[in-house]
Amino acid sequence: MTNKKIHQSTQAVWGGEKDYLAHGASQVPVVLSVAYTYDDMDEWYDVAIGKKKGHIYGRNTNPTVQAFEDKVKLLEGAEAATSFSTGMAAISNTLATFLVPGDRIVSIKDTYGGTNKIFTEFLPRQQIDVALVDTGNHEAIEAELKKGCKILYLETPTNPTVKITDIARMAKAGHEVGALVIIDNTFGTPINQNPLEDGVDLVLHSATKFLGGHADALGGVLVGSHELVEQVYHYREINGATMDPMAAYLLLRGMKTLHLRIREQSKNAMALAKFLQTKDIVEDVFYPGLETHPNHDIAKRQMKGFGGMLSFSVKGGVDTVRDLLPKLQYANRAANLGAVETTVGPARTTSHVECTPEERAAMGIPEGLIRVSCGIEEIEDIINDFEQAFQHVETVMNV
Repeated sequence: MTNKKIHQSTQAVWGGEKDYLAHGASQVPVVLSVAYTYDDMDEWYDVAIGKKKGHIYGRNTNPTVQAFEDKVKLLEGAEAATSFSTGMAAISNTLATFLVPGDRIVSIKDTYGGTNKIFTEFLPRQQIDVALVDTGNHEAIEAELKKGCKILYLETPTNPTVKITDIARMAKAGHEVGALVIIDNTFGTPINQNPLEDGVDLVLHSATKFLGGHADALGGVLVGSHELVEQVYHYREINGATMDPMAAYLLLRGMKTLHLRIREQSKNAMALAKFLQTKDIVEDVFYPGLETHPNHDIAKRQMKGFGGMLSFSVKGGVDTVRDLLPKLQYANRAANLGAVETTVGPARTTSHVECTPEERAAMGIPEGLIRVSCGIEEIEDIINDFEQAFQHVETVMNV
């Protein structure tokens, strides 16, 4: 038996599954049973109170779901994991676990639109003070933390402008004031970024996106220490935002190719970002792998790869977006990301559809911004597809 560390690519395939295989099967089964039967009343009780491993009821735990949680736990290097029905369930349940009226949370201005709505609409309604700071302004975040903070909530890279925050610096600053540091690592993925290594307490993912990778299963997941994750699990099991076993199976299947997909998507995103910089109709390109990105150096230090997400803004705003996107032949125009197919869409109908134009503008998201989730297609075909779409728009605009 070797003591060498198992690589992430191997863990993505094998990790967390052995204990859940049955009848000689090589794949984790989909266990659809809602309840689990016991003949021994004492054993049943021990499982029910958590003294012994096992399952009682599907809202609490499920073997297929637990296999998924264990795989994510291994990939993130965490002690524990718990899952949810969606990524937003993971975020809302986690915040609800630790925040009470009178608490204060510090975060950044341009988090995912659904998260931003929690900060601007729901938490204030519960008498929770929310301070939102310009993303990337580390000094301003540190200044807000010193005013008092229960939770420091980060998202890096951000959705959709892929802004970068220095994770280690912010984790240190948060802990200095006694704050719990939570990060949404959906864009980073466990392959490109492991925030627990930089001092973060809890890491969240919308598993619907890159973890699953095939746009066919909803889910969310949280990893961290046993102590913290157990508290969130307790909140989730009572409030009921439980992951479906079939979704867990699809996510497990998708994660077997996670390492390969992320490597190809990151490569494609870099090439597409460089191509977009050559187009006169493109105003700005946002991708942390570009040296022109304001925090490229930070991204280079804390990420192993720059990811499959990028965005760009175009001259002519919404009108150009309307002309450009329908001309793409190899891109889904949809409110999703992280899939094997390239997916595109403006923030106004995807990540920040819940926000008003004024709210998007305040977050630095122009109406002419297009979010691109690069797939695993041949990059030459992706670039040629964008080229022909740009040619159409340039003809219409007489550029």
